[in-house]
Amino acid sequence: MYTFDSRIRYSETGIDGKLTLPAIVDYFQDSSIFHSESLGLGIEYLKEKQMVWVLSAWQIVIDRYPRLGEEVKVGTFPYGFKSFLGMRNFFMRAGEEEMIRANSVWTLMDTKKMIPVRPPEEMLAGYQLEEKLSMNYAPRKIAIPEGGERKSPFPVERHQLDSNLHVNNGQYILMAMDYLPEDFTIYQMRAEYKKSALLGDVIVPVVYPGEETVIVALCQEDEQPYAVVELQKRQE
Repeated sequence: MYTFDSRIRYSETGIDGKLTLPAIVDYFQDSSIFHSESLGLGIEYLKEKQMVWVLSAWQIVIDRYPRLGEEVKVGTFPYGFKSFLGMRNFFMRAGEEEMIRANSVWTLMDTKKMIPVRPPEEMLAGYQLEEKLSMNYAPRKIAIPEGGERKSPFPVERHQLDSNLHVNNGQYILMAMDYLPEDFTIYQMRAEYKKSALLGDVIVPVVYPGEETVIVALCQEDEQPYAVVELQKRQE
């Protein structure tokens, strides 16, 4: 398990003074990078091996949003490998209170052949598997209903890219949140990533609204999704 301590910064909060969902995603993505770097299995290792971990699915459950200035502990660990897939949990705690839990599924890709590959033995040996978190695990795939509303297309901008020159995973979530009602407090977020969008690609949002759940498909011009984001409302 890898953990680090932090304090919620003003730049990470929304108008309610609480940590935002995009900031939660950033904390968790950073923790997985820190973990891999600490094991010598990070970005430079993957470049040398011509491999990259690509996020396939997120599930984040938020019992409580941390407040401005609150001290938190962020943690992550892998709990399983299956062929070319890796499964990883995340958490954010304040003291003994576990406020946020997350599950993720990753695909290891050969960057030269652009095909999924099994992790090499030194990678399997480096990551110590732990018992997965207790949470209600949702399916990796998100079912898209009928009758979505197509919104105005927009191009991918340079600031939305990550170090692999793909749209950053968290950017898709930001895009989807633009289509939520104002009084919508997110309890659970699920994201399924299907194809990487690149600089200059055009994204066509298709929105499937509901009282408790909003699904946003972020699509190519033929409406084949780059990513699908499901946002579930907290019930008061």
